[in-house]
Amino acid sequence: MTDALRPTGATPTLEDVARAAGVSRATVSRVVNGVRNVDPSIQEAVRQAISVTGYTPNRAARSLVTRRTDAIALVVSGAGVEPAGEGSAGEGPAGEGSFTAQVFADPFFGRVVTGVVNYLRPRGIHPVLMFAETSKARDEVVAYLRQGSADGALIVSTHAEDPLPGMVVDAGLPAVLYARPARPVRISYVDLAHRDGARLAAEHLLARGCRRIVTISGPLDIPAGQERLAGFRDTVARVGHGDVPVAEGEFTQESGEAAMERLLAEHPDLDGVFAGNDLMATGACHVLRDHGRRVPEDVAVIGFDDSSAASACRPPLTTVRQPVEDMAAEMTGLLLDRLAAPDRPATSVIFEPVLVVRDSA
Repeated sequence: MTDALRPTGATPTLEDVARAAGVSRATVSRVVNGVRNVDPSIQEAVRQAISVTGYTPNRAARSLVTRRTDAIALVVSGAGVEPAGEGSAGEGPAGEGSFTAQVFADPFFGRVVTGVVNYLRPRGIHPVLMFAETSKARDEVVAYLRQGSADGALIVSTHAEDPLPGMVVDAGLPAVLYARPARPVRISYVDLAHRDGARLAAEHLLARGCRRIVTISGPLDIPAGQERLAGFRDTVARVGHGDVPVAEGEFTQESGEAAMERLLAEHPDLDGVFAGNDLMATGACHVLRDHGRRVPEDVAVIGFDDSSAASACRPPLTTVRQPVEDMAAEMTGLLLDRLAAPDRPATSVIFEPVLVVRDSA
């Protein structure tokens, strides 16, 4: 629809959009409000009509009707144990500054944000980034949601002992979790088939002829770290490698470097490394190079995630792709579904990993 088809100076309405898109007013309303069970071609027609007409939803009026804020809390939640000492004031190694710095340094979180924003933006909904690494911060998140400042929460939890998912569920607040909870909680979540991803890595190393294989696991108090290690061990055990040396890392490059140093000292003849994420694999490559080991000629290295760290590493990492952006978008869609149908039962969506072969293995 063009300006010539409505009175001069008139504010575009839902009816204008409906006429331009050739659909009903109710269909336009469903698209504007983020309801997912609308045919994609119809959604696209409505969005094009919105662009052509210049329609802007009256958020204040819609909020009065829907009791929605059009804001979603994206919460990065930390350990369940309180920081100690000076760090508890938000400074120093254990405090808030350290937690937020670690979050922003990890490419994983940037990919989550990208997936969430790309899903919400066309629907006129905005994410509010929150951190919850202390009991006070967790209480603030729950209070923020209780008072209706956001319609629901997308939670990325970084620690098995994190009580926030349970707190949100107990409060009856709509939320979806990235990754299966370490403890049983009736909450919807998205996750990856981590064991299958580790199996792909193990099979690739074995196919290259690696026989003295080691692994740098992620934190073993969270399901992802446990599942990746178990999947890798199970696969190599099937071909007779019953004992795979393991050094536990923390999903950081520094922890990968430290783990690789330990493994090299204990197993100097190693010829294959599987690291539980790309940052740790990058750290392993740095240490191997410092010790005069060529990657992949002397030691093959495989990471996990297919993050920006994988392509930035030298050599570029062979890695297991976790489609983080797609998973974050699905997590967001699950939350909007829950907001549209509050009685919807908790559900899970599991994504499949893919091996991405580059130069490191």
